[in-house]
Amino acid sequence: MLTTRTLLERLANAPDTVTFQDTIDVIDNEYDFTPTSFKNGSQINQANENNGSCKIFSFAQLNDVSESSALHLFGDFFRQDVLNNPEGTDHQNIRQFMVNGWSGMHFESQALSKK
Repeated sequence: MLTTRTLLERLANAPDTVTFQDTIDVIDNEYDFTPTSFKNGSQINQANENNGSCKIFSFAQLNDVSESSALHLFGDFFRQDVLNNPEGTDHQNIRQFMVNGWSGMHFESQALSKK
């Protein structure tokens, strides 16, 4: 099983091998999650809406992950669904982050804390 350390190592050395499920598993195993609303560019997410994105962006922010690396934490949702369909309207949190990066990300409160 991956840990935060091993996931971040994989992200640095082989980002195309990171899966969404890998990321969620590490978060669920090592962090307590409190749903919170967050704004990502023009995408407004209420608490308990798009919890996967909330968890992943919170994890990336807590661990000082770069914008480009943070996108790989979404696995094939980023690499297949978004990059292969640049005009698509799905996965708005990923798409908004590609445009706005960390400067467009604002959490109402802390979503993750280490267990």
